[in-house]
Amino acid sequence: MPVSCLPVQIELEPYSGLRGAALSRVLGASLFAAFALSTVVTSAQTTVQASQPHSASAPQPVLITLDEALKRAQSSEPTYATALADSRIAGLDRGIARAGLLPSARYYGQGIYSQPNRLYAEGGEGVTTPNPRFVANDARPREYISQGMVDETLSLAGLAAVRRADASAAVATAELEIARRGLVATVTGLYYGLSAADHKLTIAQSAADEAADFTKLTTQREQAREAAHADTVKAQLEQQQRDRELSDAKLNADKTRLELGVLLFPDPRTPYTINIPEAPAALAPRDKVNQLAANNNPELKSALATLDVSKADMLAARAAYFPTLGLNYAYGIDANEFAANGPLTPDGIRARNLGYSASLTVNIPVWDWLATEHKVKQSEIKRDAAKVALTATQRRLIAQLDETYAEAQAARDQLASLDLSVSTAAESLRLTRLRYTGGEATVLEVVDAQTSFITAQNAREDGRVRYEAALAALQTLTGTL
Repeated sequence: MPVSCLPVQIELEPYSGLRGAALSRVLGASLFAAFALSTVVTSAQTTVQASQPHSASAPQPVLITLDEALKRAQSSEPTYATALADSRIAGLDRGIARAGLLPSARYYGQGIYSQPNRLYAEGGEGVTTPNPRFVANDARPREYISQGMVDETLSLAGLAAVRRADASAAVATAELEIARRGLVATVTGLYYGLSAADHKLTIAQSAADEAADFTKLTTQREQAREAAHADTVKAQLEQQQRDRELSDAKLNADKTRLELGVLLFPDPRTPYTINIPEAPAALAPRDKVNQLAANNNPELKSALATLDVSKADMLAARAAYFPTLGLNYAYGIDANEFAANGPLTPDGIRARNLGYSASLTVNIPVWDWLATEHKVKQSEIKRDAAKVALTATQRRLIAQLDETYAEAQAARDQLASLDLSVSTAAESLRLTRLRYTGGEATVLEVVDAQTSFITAQNAREDGRVRYEAALAALQTLTGTL
């Protein structure tokens, strides 16, 4: 609870009977008491105010590395989540297709009652029973079925279904890897883009401070009648421009931070920091890059798996030309009594209700008005299209690999030149300001040197992002990131 300082008012009234020394002592004691009370109240207020920021301290920013950013993005990005779900579903489809090749077991139970028609007949067990009104319901009004059955169907279509499920699972796995690498490229671009935005914000802040300092210098020289008022006006205009650039740099850094935060946190406004090494990663040799790209490219694997899917569809279409074989085996009862044994016959023989039956079915196609032939042609057309797509993917991979490697190599070679440009521009600005202070340079030369220095710094940050993006794209193509 905040404590306010209460004013202390002391009123002195004249007292004729009090001598001057006593009056001085009373006045001194009163002033001391007022000072002591004011000191205690002020100390209490300071203690309360100092304790408030400690109790409501802001949370510390979370340090996010690139690996941590990739892990967080994989758990929150919807496109990757959809690809992951498709891959898991395709894996289950493989199990379903393979189960279709194996025998299936089931239990079948049924009880049937039919109304008698008042006519009696002697059954197979020598027992006279009424006949049912529905002749399809066996020879007795009651029938009980309790059987365990095993079914098996052998056909070329089942084998084609397994091949298609395997190829579809391979396609889904490749598409999942494509989605993962696309997410890696997105997160990497945002991650290094945020680093560049923060560095550009620092550059803009330094440029604004430099412009303000130069405005102060021109004002001092104008007051000393060493420079014209136009120099001060030009410096002020330059300072205003730098202030606007600083505002834009802050906005860009905040936008980039929020955009990356959407992939990292439930609340994108969560404060966090990133950690990027000062020296960029080295570029791998070209031979190693070619080998990795040939072995670990998901787009090529997806195209190959798509071709396998079309071949499996063609096999399934041709399977309609061949016969199918069905096997059914049943064990249990199908009797007029729900019992393992039937009643005794007049001869004293007890019938056995528990037994088995087996059936073998052959289905041979004869004529379907060329429907099978048309399905085969459709599958062949799709197979030819898949071959074209595979060839195009291979050509695109070769071109993309060459382009990405050349981009990374050029960006890497320019990093040293950009660093040299920054140091040169900084030295140029320093010398130009010294010349202006000595009256040997114009204000336009100083402004031009400032602009060149800022441009060189921003170009270096853009060059670093360009190299990191090209390197990430190359690592994505080779599967090393």
